[in-house]
Order: sequence, then C-alpha cells, then structure tokens
Amino acid sequence: MLIFVGMRKMKFFVAACLLIITCLLHFSFREIGYTSSGIKLDSLRNLYEKPVAQWPKPNVDNGVKWEELKALPEIDSKKYFATMESPEVVLGKNLFFDPILSGSNQISCSSCHNPQTSWADKLEVSIGHDHAAGNRNTPSLLNVKERKTFFWDGRATTLEDQVKSPIEAHNEMAMNLKELPAKLNKIKAYKKLVKEAYGTDKITFDHVAKALAGFQRTLTSRRSRFDRFLNGEYKQLSDKEVEGLHLFRTKARCINCHNGQYFTDEQFHNIGLTYYKRKYQDLGRYNITKDPNDVGKFRTPSLRDVMNTNPWMHNGLFDNITGLLNLYNSGMQMNTAKPEQKAADPLHPVTDPLMKKLNLTKDEIQAVVAFLESITATQYKMNRPEQLPRDK
Repeated sequence: MLIFVGMRKMKFFVAACLLIITCLLHFSFREIGYTSSGIKLDSLRNLYEKPVAQWPKPNVDNGVKWEELKALPEIDSKKYFATMESPEVVLGKNLFFDPILSGSNQISCSSCHNPQTSWADKLEVSIGHDHAAGNRNTPSLLNVKERKTFFWDGRATTLEDQVKSPIEAHNEMAMNLKELPAKLNKIKAYKKLVKEAYGTDKITFDHVAKALAGFQRTLTSRRSRFDRFLNGEYKQLSDKEVEGLHLFRTKARCINCHNGQYFTDEQFHNIGLTYYKRKYQDLGRYNITKDPNDVGKFRTPSLRDVMNTNPWMHNGLFDNITGLLNLYNSGMQMNTAKPEQKAADPLHPVTDPLMKKLNLTKDEIQAVVAFLESITATQYKMNRPEQLPRDK
C-alpha cells in the first residue's frame, strides 16, 4: 500500500514538473525572442522587412493561381471629393439611403449596408420586409468595385445587375422593379437629380441601377497598418503580427485563397460548411450553375477590414475569430463525401482539397488573429444625407 501511494505521489510530482518545465519553455521562447515554433523573431522580422519580392516563398498548392499581397494606394483626396460631388454619385448616394426604394417605404440599401458598421449589418443574416430573415450573411460593400462577381453564389457579374436582386426580393426590399420608376417620377427633386446626371428627367430603372452602382464604387477601405508596413514603415507591425503574416503565407495556408491586394482569389470553394441535409443546408454556387461539382461552394470573401465585418461566413454563424480559426485548423474534412457516397448521391458535397489539417498551436492561432487585426483599417463612417430628395 505504501509503495502504491508512493508511486502515485511520484507520478503527480513528475507530471507537475513536466507542466512547470513546459510553461517555462513556453514563456522563455517569448522572452528570448522566439516564436512558439522556435523561429527567432528577429530573423523573421528581417525576412519581412524587405521588398515583397524578396519575402520567403509562400505555401501555395500546385495549380493555385495566386497573387502576392499588395498595399492599397494612398487616396487622392482631391479626386475622391470631386467624385463624391459628381451628379451620378450624388444621385446614387441619395437613392442608397432612401427607403422609398422599398415596397414599404421603410427599408433602404443602408438598412443592411450600414456605413456605421463597415457597410454590413453585424447580423447573422439580413432582415428585410415584414422582418423576414434571409438565409445568408450581408457582405460588406467595401471595395465592391473590385469584385468579379457578386453575392455569395456569384449570380451577378456587374454592380448594375446586382442592385436588382435586393430591391425586388420579397424578404428584402420587396419593391416591384416596374413600379419603382413611376414612384420616383412623382418626386420633382429626384427628376432634377436625374436630369443633372443623365440629361433627362424621365427616370428609368436603368438610371437607378447606374447611380447606385456609381455610388457603391466609391466605397473603399482605408489604408491599414499592414499597408504602411508594405510601404516600408516596418514599425507598424509588432513581432506577433509579423509572425502572423508569416503563418498566413506558410503554415496556416491562408494565402491559397486569400491573396492579392484584396485578400481574395475571387473564386468559389466548399470549405465544409454546406450542412447538407441539415438545418442550415445551403447548396451555394450549385443553385446558380446546377453543376454538382459546385455544391456548397461560396465566393471567397475579401479579408480587408475583416475584424470589422463579423459575424463571418455565408451564414453568419461565427462571431469568434479564434473559434473560426480553430475550425480551419481542423482541416474541415469531416463532412466531405466518400467516393461511394458521391457515386450514390451526386449532390453530396466534397470539401475543397485546399482545406487541410494545419496543426497550428494556440499561440500561432493568436498570431494569425493579430495579423488580421493589422489588415483591418480604421472605419470611415460616411455621413448620411442630411435631407432626402423630397418636394416641399
């Protein structure tokens, strides 16, 4: 009995010692300037305090078309304000914030794309006409002029085409597109704005679409600390953020999909969140193309200002960035179809092979979070029109 008790105490003592040693090693790594994976922080910083062309090679899979990360340009204030004062943009801004575009006269484009919340709405899914809930998260309109397709499923290819869907959708603005021009033509103030923008005072829906698209093209991200780092202001990023940048491009594999100036490949991927035959099922791109290979695919969102645009994902179910990165860390292959399942059911989703188990440590995940903070700029909260176009 005494020997048994002694062995238990010895095991407890050894376990306690191992825990203490592990903690000491963990803290000593940070204190003496190493990452959790043993890379010297000074060496890592030296690698990235160089022109981008000289950075370490990223971890990109064969066949992936990618672009290196790139800074946003400085905003030409004179040009920007001249654009904001142009007749088309003035008209578009008024229309964007005007609930008259909805069937109820209570919902505007800005109801879901709020300038106070980075041009999204901070809700899981959009809420529209008669408080009807959609089934997808509202994307931010920041940098929308750079998108190749629109909506999570890419069903529109131009901004002018994109504006039609939310205006006429029964669970969004619920406005008959054929009736909207007649509604606007009754307001002399709008007829005047259309005359200034397009040379005619007879308002058509084409005018509405062009003006809304023109205004949305002015919505751009401000430069972040990461942009300034890319331009040589190397003190803008902390050691932890530089570590996160390195992980983003290498071990975490983010750059396979989130690359270029806007951190998106503009492609569609199934990352394992289709919820096939479950409560949150959404077949994504397949609903547009009817190609079984597109089941569960959604457009890669831009990560510009990502920390201001939560909740995340096409269904808005994730509001904790660490938890979300933990999901990616798992590889997300748990629901992918096996060959026999795909043969029996062509619509059974297959998770993109780009999704792989990452084996990131907790510290490494927090470093990636820190980097995402660095690419999130200070919000520019555009003022709403002081008075909407109405006849006195």
